[in-house]
Amino acid sequence: MDKQDASTPKTATEQADAGAGQAQPGSTAALDLLVDEHEEEVSIGGRTERRKGVYLLPNLFTTGALFAGFYAIIAALRGNYEAAAIAIFVAMVFDGLDGRVARLTNTSSKFGAEYDSLSDMVSFGVAPALVVFSWALDDLGKFGWSVAFIYVACAALRLARFNTRIDTADKNYFTGLASPAAAAIIASTVWVCHDEGWVGVGLPLELAVVVGLLTAVVGVLMIANFPYYSFKSIDFRGRVPFVVMILVVLVFGLVTVDPPRILLLAFLAYAASGPVTQFFKWRKRGQA
Repeated sequence: MDKQDASTPKTATEQADAGAGQAQPGSTAALDLLVDEHEEEVSIGGRTERRKGVYLLPNLFTTGALFAGFYAIIAALRGNYEAAAIAIFVAMVFDGLDGRVARLTNTSSKFGAEYDSLSDMVSFGVAPALVVFSWALDDLGKFGWSVAFIYVACAALRLARFNTRIDTADKNYFTGLASPAAAAIIASTVWVCHDEGWVGVGLPLELAVVVGLLTAVVGVLMIANFPYYSFKSIDFRGRVPFVVMILVVLVFGLVTVDPPRILLLAFLAYAASGPVTQFFKWRKRGQA
C-alpha cells in the first residue's frame, strides 16, 4: 500500500481530522468515552473518504429552529398562543438559513440533512398540531385530536418522501406543500384569531370546526402530488435590478402593516398555487 510522503504538507482538513482522532487529556478524553465521534463518508475528487466531526455553523441554525419549535409547544401549553405562533415563524427563519448557509459555505453533510429533517418534524409537524389543538381543537373531542394527528402524520410522511427523493427530485419544485409553509398557515391562523379575541370561551364552536377542517386539508396538501415552487433557484449571490430591492422593501412594509393577516393570506395563496398549477397542467394535457 502506498504511503504518503512525510515531507508533503497536510491540508487543514487533514490536520483537523488527525487531531480529532488523537486522544485528548483530561475532561476531553473522558467525554470521548461517553460520546462516540461522528464519522461520515464523503466523496472528494471521485474518492470516498471518512471524515470526523460535524459542521458547526449550519447545525447552529438547525438547533435554533428546533429550539423555537420546542418553545412554541411550551408557550401553547401555557396558553400563550401568540408567542407560540411567532415562535413557529422564527423556526421558519432559522430553517431557511441553515440550508442556505450550508450551500453557500460548502458545509452540507448527511448529518446536517438528517438533523434538519428531525428538527422540521418537531417545529413544523408536532409543534403546529399541538398549538392548534391546545387553542381550538381540544373541545372537539375525537374529531379534534384526529385532525391534529392527521396533520402530524402527513408531515412525517412528507418529510420521509422528501428524503428518499432528494437526489432525483426537481430542485425548482416541491412535490406537496412544504412542511414550513403548512406550519405557517396553522400558526398565522392561530395568531389572527388570537388578535380577534377568539380564545377559550370566546372561541365560537363553528370556527373551531372550520379550523379543524383546515388543519386536515393542509395536512393532506403536504402529501398530495401537487407541484410547489421551491424558490431554491434564486441566486442570492448574484446581481439583481434595482427595482427588485424596491419590491423587497415594499413587501416588508406590507407585512408590518398587519403581520398575522398578511402572512395568512400569503401562505394560503401559496398553498392554493399547487392545485391551481396542477389543474392547468391537466388541462393542457387534455387539450394536447
